[in-house]
Amino acid sequence: MQEHDTNLKGSIAELEIAAAATRLGIGVLAPMTEHGRYDLVFDLGQQLLRVQCKWASLRRGVVQISLTGNYHTPHGYVRSVYAEDEIDAVAAYCADVDCCYLLPASLVAGRRAIWLRREPPRNQQRAALNWAAEYELGAVAQLGRASRWQREGRGFESHQLHSDDSTAEQDTTTVGAHQFRNHFGWYMQRAAAGEEILVTRRGKPCVRLIRAAHEPTLSADPVPDGGRTDPPSPLTAS
Repeated sequence: MQEHDTNLKGSIAELEIAAAATRLGIGVLAPMTEHGRYDLVFDLGQQLLRVQCKWASLRRGVVQISLTGNYHTPHGYVRSVYAEDEIDAVAAYCADVDCCYLLPASLVAGRRAIWLRREPPRNQQRAALNWAAEYELGAVAQLGRASRWQREGRGFESHQLHSDDSTAEQDTTTVGAHQFRNHFGWYMQRAAAGEEILVTRRGKPCVRLIRAAHEPTLSADPVPDGGRTDPPSPLTAS
């Protein structure tokens, strides 16, 4: 395969992602028309995810994913990024490690690229890193076929495609170790308000955070219309 053949790479990535999802028991749907903002739809039973497929490359232990899209106008080609109201997730296939990854729109929206680390950096940095193992497509399937990732733990949400019961009350919030570390204060506040937080590492339960016994219930910050807040976006968090 020639390096410059981006169309061929995109087609291979889409086929590999569809096959990997199917092997995991996830229903895969394809749009009837082309040139939309998403390539596939994952049927997760109660919810649907609009998925944009990307080719990824591996360099020095880091999976690199370009998040830009191109479309033609009367003035030539325009390069754009994705918004949260256009897609629910980006799936990427890296042929170098033969692995598929799934990232929520909240993590990729507005960005031109994202990097997933498979190996620790030489400077021993641990904070503000995206670990590839936490976003492998197989890890999504392990967590109840992604139902909790979508609604709470990883920010997968589709206001257009989710069923009405997607707002049903959940007793436990499942979150990956990386997300928990970056937004510890927010999750601690939710736990103090009575919510149970289950922290996973590589798809397996690791730590459970609950409100201390015999303590008065604390209220989280006021939310308009009594709704539920989400952890700070990686794009805006300081």
